[in-house]
Amino acid sequence: MGLGVATLWLSLIVLLPLAAVATKSFEKGPDGFWDAVTAPSAKSALTFTLGVSVLVALINVVVGTLIAWVLVRDEFPGKGVVNALIDLPFALPTIVASIVLLSLYGPRSPINVNLVATKPAVVLALLFVTLPFVVRTVQPVLMELDAEAEEAAASLGASNVVIFRRVLLPALAPALLSGAGLAFARAIGEFGSVVLIGGGIPRDTEVASQYIATQIEVDRPVNAAAVSVALLAISFLVLLVLRVVGARAARRH
Repeated sequence: MGLGVATLWLSLIVLLPLAAVATKSFEKGPDGFWDAVTAPSAKSALTFTLGVSVLVALINVVVGTLIAWVLVRDEFPGKGVVNALIDLPFALPTIVASIVLLSLYGPRSPINVNLVATKPAVVLALLFVTLPFVVRTVQPVLMELDAEAEEAAASLGASNVVIFRRVLLPALAPALLSGAGLAFARAIGEFGSVVLIGGGIPRDTEVASQYIATQIEVDRPVNAAAVSVALLAISFLVLLVLRVVGARAARRH
């Protein structure tokens, strides 16, 4: 009974919409699909989105791990507030995030930093919305780690770098890969947080989701569907590879 309900729900919510998009993308045949995803503007948007998503995931793996470490191992005034702020991008509508970033880094910036319609602005917006995925993935693992192994390594003269590489990293690797995959998947499909601050300049700061929206507006649904399928395929492959690698790392540990 439970399996049947789960399968039905998965089919209605995930599989059928994906099948509909895939069918639409091949409405003009394989050649039409290929032409749609390799058009200069589409190729530029996909390449830029892929590159910036990888960059954002890598940055947040480092920064997110550091924040998770501080939240787990250190005690300081306002720790509860910081913990709550980490979850803010989960609850905040992404268009609101774009407005906030525009207010801070726009033409009337109170800190005199104008990043509107630049690639750094896109990176900044995606960093904001993807940070919690890494922190909340790594944090529970850090909470479960036994500090005695670190203390023993330190007592034997191991440096902090060696302790992290030999003691902590093997245990954290599956969580880091999972967090990186989630951050990448969120970044590659993000729209709201970049729509204002990023500018959406074709072949420059336009991400794939903005390109898709533009194709819908100009009544080219097949092109929009084709790029959507390309994004879905990239996300699925990245998440699958990271899951397999993470599972192997967990077994070795």
